[in-house]
Amino acid sequence: MEFKDYYKVLGLEPGADDKAIKTAYRKLARKYHPDVSKEKNAENQFKEVAEAYEVLKTAEKRAEYDELRQHAQQGRPFQPPPGWQSRGNGGFSDSFGSGAGEYSDFFESIFGGGRSRRPQGSARSNGRRGQDVEMELPVLLEETLAEEAKKVAFQVPQYSADGQPQAALNKTLNVKIPAGVSDGERIRLKGQGAPGLGGAANGDLYLIIRLVPHPLFDVEAHNLIITVPLTPWEAALGTKVAVPTLTGKINLTIPANTQSGQRLRVKGKGLVNKLGERGDLYALFKIVIPRQTDEQTRQLWAQLAETAAFDPRAEWSK
Repeated sequence: MEFKDYYKVLGLEPGADDKAIKTAYRKLARKYHPDVSKEKNAENQFKEVAEAYEVLKTAEKRAEYDELRQHAQQGRPFQPPPGWQSRGNGGFSDSFGSGAGEYSDFFESIFGGGRSRRPQGSARSNGRRGQDVEMELPVLLEETLAEEAKKVAFQVPQYSADGQPQAALNKTLNVKIPAGVSDGERIRLKGQGAPGLGGAANGDLYLIIRLVPHPLFDVEAHNLIITVPLTPWEAALGTKVAVPTLTGKINLTIPANTQSGQRLRVKGKGLVNKLGERGDLYALFKIVIPRQTDEQTRQLWAQLAETAAFDPRAEWSK
């Protein structure tokens, strides 16, 4: 079995912190998402990235993986150390969206994590209800606002009349994403699971919604937050900024004397809630200065420092 270097998948060095891991995942998940990517082999790349993030996203899981990583020897088949066993609750959870695919052999063998649920009763008995199937469905924030259905491809297990497993059945459905859907929400599609035995009912398909992290927006309930960088002079004098939303750009008026960390509400530009109402977009202002300045600019800063009657630390002396 080949060892999977999840740090390499995300383009990171071992020891990367939570912020670097999240940033890399957001960038790559967006780049390879099958619905928007034009990259070759995008679907498999997306699965790789999602699997890597599932393992590295929390300190506990990352520490367990790092322990295994110490036993990997380049060019040799990987075997876990003697007596090794995942310390999680039954291995890692199904918390990433790979569409219709499965975990890699490495993930399955080391951490466990089958997706489908076993049918009630023996698979060999006649007249048994079909097996339920559960899968992660990655959804872009833009897709939660779309009117058209989303194409979903998946596999369901099949058994012969005497209960013997057969080749999995490939299925495709057009699914309308419900209004107000949230990350982790579980949607049931009745009768879309595995065929029943002996004429019994089919199982159901359960879709676990996973909102794909957006490179610009953070989600807060049904509101969106976007960080808007401002220069010091824009914050001091006020300006107009073209700010992205999920449905296009808007011109936002920034008032004079805007402070870093201040938020401005834009009504109705967030996500849809269960009632079909739009949440809001919050512009979070962040004042940034140039990383490099020329001599003329530096002199202007020095002049401002001498003439401006402002002490941001005046409260300290009280």
